[in-house]
Amino acid sequence: MKKEYVIYKLSESVKTTARIDNELFTLYGVKRGLRNEDGTGVLVGLTKIGNVVGYERIPGGGLEPIPGKLFYRGLDLDDIAHAVMKEHRFGFEEVAYLLLSGNLPDKEELVSFKELINENMPLEQKIKMNILDLEGNNIMNILARSVLEMYTYDTNPDDTSRDNLMRQSIELISKFPTIIAYAYNILRHATFGLSLHIRHPKEELSIAENFLYMLKKKYTDLEARTLDLLLILHAEHGGGNNSTFTVRVTSSTGTDTYSSIAAGIGSLKGPLHGGANIQVVDMFNHLKENIQDWTNVEEIDTYLNRILNKEAYNKSGLIYGIGHAVYTISDPRAVLLKEMARDLAKEKGREEEFNFLELLEERSLECFNKFKGEGAKKVCSNVDFYSGFVYEMIGLPSEIYTPLFAMSRIVGWTAHRIEELNFEGKRIIRPAYKNVLDIQEYVPLSDRV
Repeated sequence: MKKEYVIYKLSESVKTTARIDNELFTLYGVKRGLRNEDGTGVLVGLTKIGNVVGYERIPGGGLEPIPGKLFYRGLDLDDIAHAVMKEHRFGFEEVAYLLLSGNLPDKEELVSFKELINENMPLEQKIKMNILDLEGNNIMNILARSVLEMYTYDTNPDDTSRDNLMRQSIELISKFPTIIAYAYNILRHATFGLSLHIRHPKEELSIAENFLYMLKKKYTDLEARTLDLLLILHAEHGGGNNSTFTVRVTSSTGTDTYSSIAAGIGSLKGPLHGGANIQVVDMFNHLKENIQDWTNVEEIDTYLNRILNKEAYNKSGLIYGIGHAVYTISDPRAVLLKEMARDLAKEKGREEEFNFLELLEERSLECFNKFKGEGAKKVCSNVDFYSGFVYEMIGLPSEIYTPLFAMSRIVGWTAHRIEELNFEGKRIIRPAYKNVLDIQEYVPLSDRV
């Protein structure tokens, strides 16, 4: 039997062996995708790190949609972001300190923390050389392999004491920007034949500034502050998002930090999680080409309805950037990012595109709600609706959109890992699956047809 036919037969068998009727989930009371019937997440843990709020529970049952709120260690993200913007400074390092420790730093603590971050940003020579040698054009894959390699150079990689976990966390937060910037510069050299530039991080710069410097050298103040805001917005999103839950699940086994974080990267890499902003950009570019009058509501609505009816774009029936698992009336991250996106569009002379995107947001929500009909769950635009356009205006290539998400979320991942390994009553996370296959009788090999 040919090898190709063996693979074909095995894959054909999956059509029946992997089939599980949806009715069985209801019959056995199984929460598919760890979701309740009302769409909320199944409560599987407790945390003091982040809180995602999109609705209130009505006494007696039911949910009431409310404007979205995101809290970091009990502090409203809106307050944190607006304070940073008002004071015209960089705030990602402050947020990292807050999420790791549970407290806001004072001025002296923040200065020392920034110095520690900058000291740890340079990569070991062997890691730099190995990034040069790594093949492939997926930066997330290179990032995961580089993280696993850090285990080799850690003198105490398996120690899960508080001190060691914090040291490893700070080193990962520090090194992610450098790994991503170097990996992309090598990719553009190997794939596109462009000059290879390896710029060392500068001690006096913030993480956002250093990343832009290492990636493309020149950048404006508004570009750097907008990237800083994006890093703040993506730093944490509760313990239930897929990649953070992956980190918590693997951490609960007692495995090393690098294995756990690499698993989180693998989760975030998925198009249903971290890759959504790329899909929004692709869709936006498609709409720019196929809608003649960017101000014509009737023309826009007609095309959006064609998308919803699976007649246009990629025929998936999805308007990317619309809808969220928790947020209903608004995604606070999208609201904040929209403010900076408007300013950046003015600086870049792309106000017409911004106005079109803003109108698309309005019409998408209207068309989606009409399409779903009365009684359907209320939806809002999510942070991905504007993030891809912002990355593009900053001059960042699509290959690093999802790695940038990881560069920010590494803060939340490490904070949750530390919590998972340090609360009383901790135990390995081990949910159950109900087997719905009848008992089978074993047939001896000689009797099988």
